[in-house]
Amino acid sequence: MTKTGTHRAVAPLAVEAIATRIVLARGQKVMLDSDLAALYGVPTRRLNEQVRRNVGRFPADVMFALTAAEFAALKSQFATSNAGSGRGGRRKLPLAFTEHGALMAATVLNSPRATEVAIYVVRAFVQLRDLLASNKELARQLRALEERLERRLDTHGQAIAGILDAIRQLMVPPPETRKRQIGFA
Repeated sequence: MTKTGTHRAVAPLAVEAIATRIVLARGQKVMLDSDLAALYGVPTRRLNEQVRRNVGRFPADVMFALTAAEFAALKSQFATSNAGSGRGGRRKLPLAFTEHGALMAATVLNSPRATEVAIYVVRAFVQLRDLLASNKELARQLRALEERLERRLDTHGQAIAGILDAIRQLMVPPPETRKRQIGFA
């Protein structure tokens, strides 16, 4: 709220900027607690407090704690800070939220910014899902094109081989035949 007591509108966020914060962990697209907290405008500590207070709203399929190995793999992938305990300055391992978990986190925070930003977070997840689906379709089309080209090459290859055989036969000199001598023998 501003000093006048009215809510400030959240500036539109670039969905692409949010999408860059979505990572793959345990085969799922997730956002880490620190990234969600930054987007929602709260400290990570507050987000995690609210999640712990409402743990019943976060089943294992929408939120989970990363293992040390998973977090290390993510850190090496994105070259994050190594300060503190080797966890980028964190005391505890981060929580990972799926699309539904990120939306639920916005509801337990109960802040206008979190509610407004949650829409952009969901749009980023949807955009990535659409991108993945279009990539699968593109890969399928490329495989079909390759198969058609291989069939064409096979038929063209056979035609070219036939032409080369004909050229080779023309290059072979005819067998020598004894020429009849002209004149009287």
